[in-house]
Amino acid sequence: MAQALAAETTAVSKPVTIPFEVRRGHVMVPVAMNATNKLSLLLDTGYGMTMLHPDHVAAADLKRSGRGITIVGIAGEERADVFAGPSFDLRGLTWTPRRIAAFPPDNQPRSRRRDGVLGSGFFRRFVVEIDSARKFLTLHEPETFKYSGDGEMLPLTFKSSTPTIEATVKLPGGKEVLATFEIDTGCDGALCLGSHFVKEHGLADGAGSDGSRVGVGGGTRVREGSLPQLRMGRLVVEKPSANMFLEGSPVDAPLAGHIGWELLKEFRIVFDYSRKQMILQRRN
Repeated sequence: MAQALAAETTAVSKPVTIPFEVRRGHVMVPVAMNATNKLSLLLDTGYGMTMLHPDHVAAADLKRSGRGITIVGIAGEERADVFAGPSFDLRGLTWTPRRIAAFPPDNQPRSRRRDGVLGSGFFRRFVVEIDSARKFLTLHEPETFKYSGDGEMLPLTFKSSTPTIEATVKLPGGKEVLATFEIDTGCDGALCLGSHFVKEHGLADGAGSDGSRVGVGGGTRVREGSLPQLRMGRLVVEKPSANMFLEGSPVDAPLAGHIGWELLKEFRIVFDYSRKQMILQRRN
């Protein structure tokens, strides 16, 4: 997906804290657009650009800006138009991305019937702290942010605009594999494993039950089960649930898959793109 451009914003003199809701495993952030429209936007590290439902783009009379972008999803690709960015108000903090995109107007799945998505430009502008227990989002200035807790600092690399980490997976039978995973706060699952990784390690053989996942490009078949263990730095997660893709994939090889909100919510999370790190601190 095309990477978002730099954003214009008012400076944050001190951290701004915003309450959020969790709906069907999705973190939804209240935002006012152009001082009038009240929106609820999905917080999603997996999107390369902030996006809006086409109805909100039309209502705000946003002007088309340049060429469209291609959204790559779990079951295919879709094209999206790009527009000049509106002004968003986040509890008194004004943020104006230079560009946003609009979801394709046709064939929108139920999961897409929302106001929009806060994508990578949002995370690049702020240090974003997510307190899943109290349901608060805190925005910090990257230049002045200092972390003083005892959380695990995990280095981030980026595939286009999506953050990735290295983690060790323990497979059935005890074998351990070092793999790279996307971090996807917009996914309501714990682990989503690409069909190439599932086939390579025989993970679908006799494990779990059949299911499906729906996302950009349509739906695809998965095997629902779990893995013995996931290790991220010194943090160990026992028996994380996993959607093992039988066709299609949430990622391309050599990535193994992605880590979603169902697993991440067990931690207090800090996304600090300026220092290329994610901090995970276990909830008390």
